[in-house]
Amino acid sequence: MSELDPETAWNAFVARDRAQDGAFVVGVASTGIYCRPSCPARRPRREHARFFTDGGEAEAAGFRACLRCVPEAAPRERVAVERAAAMLREARAPVRLQVLAAAVGYAPHHLGRIFKRATGVTPAAYARALRGERASVALSGAEDVTSAIYDAGYAAPSRFYGDARARMGMVPSAWVRGGAGVTIAWTIASTSLGPLLVAATDKGLCRVAFEEDDATLHTRFPAADIVAGSEMLEALAARVVAEVECPGRDPSLPRDVQGTAFQEAVWAALRAIPAGETRSYAELAVAAGHPSAVRAVGSACGANPLAVVVPCHRVQRGDGSAGGYAWGMERKAALRERER
Repeated sequence: MSELDPETAWNAFVARDRAQDGAFVVGVASTGIYCRPSCPARRPRREHARFFTDGGEAEAAGFRACLRCVPEAAPRERVAVERAAAMLREARAPVRLQVLAAAVGYAPHHLGRIFKRATGVTPAAYARALRGERASVALSGAEDVTSAIYDAGYAAPSRFYGDARARMGMVPSAWVRGGAGVTIAWTIASTSLGPLLVAATDKGLCRVAFEEDDATLHTRFPAADIVAGSEMLEALAARVVAEVECPGRDPSLPRDVQGTAFQEAVWAALRAIPAGETRSYAELAVAAGHPSAVRAVGSACGANPLAVVVPCHRVQRGDGSAGGYAWGMERKAALRERER
């Protein structure tokens, strides 16, 4: 702590200064817990506060991570989650939670809890996303659907067909043909932040973007049947517009999107950020299960297909500055101000 002034740190802690998140952590002697500066929990008495450069230093002093603000994944837990994720990435067949837990030295229920806390999804959901990603790649160039399904790690075609509708919104044969047979309805909605493309399948939203039109959809879904408007879309678009005007009020908007396993973990972590709060790219990387992949988190945010619905406007740089935004910094500032 030689480079950190305790009084300056205490003042930042009292002020719940988010800009200081990542600069230090605060150990509370009366509870044995350490927190990030912005933790929403009640502040302790000054004499009970101890300041550390990071979670590792706090844990070496006998403190444990706060479950409310999750300042950092504990070093041992972080290693366990990374090892479990690596096992799932390398596996070409389903791995039972008990086997995964034994390999990393945790009880199954505890591994499930820390894995979800770090990545935003359960080990089973993470594995399904990985299989789906591999299947998407295999099917995109495959002539033999069944072989591609087995190559992706599914034990049987029936398992993939069961996942496919829920995850991809289309059957595997349609995926091979670039979305042939899938109908996507679109409209341009007026919002106070400018025209907004809203497009959806019968399962949910597949594209929400400012200043785009149906040409984008033809590029993204070249074999789909793309039509203007529908009765279902009219009601859905009204909900999306309401979300632009008052972000964070409708988390149940249906989605029909897909990405890599990493992108989906980042998007899940984004949806978990409460309205009115922000996270740094580094914090989002931890939540997605890849603490060192800060730049990749930025790319995943940039690839977000659903503006506002998946709230990438809630991410900022570690120094508190706004960072980037695919649909313009003025819109990002406006959305964050509305949430405040």
